Amino acid sequence: MLTPGEDPRRLHRAPASSRGQACAILLWWAAVCPWRWTAPASAELVSMFNQSSQAQECCTFYCQSCGEVIIRDRELIRVLPLPSENWGALVEEWCCHPDPFANKPLHPQENDCFIGDSFFLVNLRSDLWQPRPELAPVETCCPSSENHFKLKPKANTKVICKRCKVMLGETMSSETTKLYMTEIIIQPSERNFPIIPRSQFVQSVIAQCLVELSTARSTFRFTVQGHDGKVYILLWILNSDSLVIESLRSSKSIKKFSLLEDVLKADSGSAWNAVKVLYQPCIKSRNEKLSSAWESDISIHSLTLPSATCLELLLILSRNNATLPPSLRYMNSFQVAFLKM
Repeated sequence: MLTPGEDPRRLHRAPASSRGQACAILLWWAAVCPWRWTAPASAELVSMFNQSSQAQECCTFYCQSCGEVIIRDRELIRVLPLPSENWGALVEEWCCHPDPFANKPLHPQENDCFIGDSFFLVNLRSDLWQPRPELAPVETCCPSSENHFKLKPKANTKVICKRCKVMLGETMSSETTKLYMTEIIIQPSERNFPIIPRSQFVQSVIAQCLVELSTARSTFRFTVQGHDGKVYILLWILNSDSLVIESLRSSKSIKKFSLLEDVLKADSGSAWNAVKVLYQPCIKSRNEKLSSAWESDISIHSLTLPSATCLELLLILSRNNATLPPSLRYMNSFQVAFLKM
């Protein structure tokens, strides 16, 4: 069993009979406590799951905001990473024959979970018996040769939590659903829903995504955009191994926002592992020229989240920047902040 503080990579040395249980524990530990978990590369995590021939532990998907069950008792047998978003443009460089992947979308089966940069792809076919998240009305066309319905490009495909009305993801086909990592908690079905402060969860998940992407792709600049394609924040990673020690009670000038009250109630002396970033807000037509330049730069990676979560992240960054001494709040034209892990 994996305990807090242990290296997840030790699972490679575990006996085959124990890998199934250990891998399932690693999955919920990564989802529930991302600020305490040092994530291995996606390929390494995937290999951990696929090395085991044992039955996997059933997992339950929860809405992180309110605890509503989205998928109940799902047995995840295959957990696979998705190719990078621009993989299609490179197929011609890999293949000497016509594109063998043309018109073959990646759809997970019932016991699959495909992992993207900031989302999971799952199949909801077996969950029709239980209450499901609300799906906004969509239009469908006739069944294709692959025997499944396809959504029209302009269809409203939002997946909304029935209880708190938060956007959880988007429908990709009649069976495949994209669920954003910032909105979902996954853990073994026998465990209760863990109550985690929203602001702490959001910045922890984002920090883990940025660190893993920068390590895997050697890129340190990111555009954070909403599901509508609008860019909200420009992020630039400076350090991924910072240690922040702060005294929140001494910051009397910080106004309490309801979203951040959980952070402000922390102990007066707190130490956090954090990612130091530079950021520029792009709302209300701010930094339009810089945003356009970053969007056209192929070395800059785009991170897509629900639009409301982008605004939450911007509020977290702004509040964090305000707690710094005035002399440390800016670096050139960028603002400085720390994302706690």
